[in-house]
Amino acid sequence: MIKLDQLSLVRQLDLVFRELEEELSGLSSGTVFVQIRNNVIGKFGIRHNPLTGRNGVITSAGEGLNQTQQLSFRAMALESLKHKRHWTHGEISYDFTVRQGLIIIDAVLESNYNMANLMIRYPRTSVSEAALES
Repeated sequence: MIKLDQLSLVRQLDLVFRELEEELSGLSSGTVFVQIRNNVIGKFGIRHNPLTGRNGVITSAGEGLNQTQQLSFRAMALESLKHKRHWTHGEISYDFTVRQGLIIIDAVLESNYNMANLMIRYPRTSVSEAALES
């Protein structure tokens, strides 16, 4: 059995998009997010507003992404991983919308760090007290 941490981040993201295919087929806009810890995707999902209201009437948001749009979305998301540099913990969000039949995305890459890890790596004795006071 293959463990998740043995799969590349690209392969993991590909699996995320395969899992979200059915949900994306019912959405024309929203945000796909993936949370990453130690280069392993944990929590992932979609934030969206499935209903719109105008003049006191609530309606569904319309048709979702077709197969071609989903393939394009997935390709752009995988391409965005090339811009992830030197971090292992964080979140990537993909805001998406369909305009004139084309899928448009904005990718936001967020790195997260933990001060406790720095305190282990850089013990107090290695930091000059004088440098901190100036």
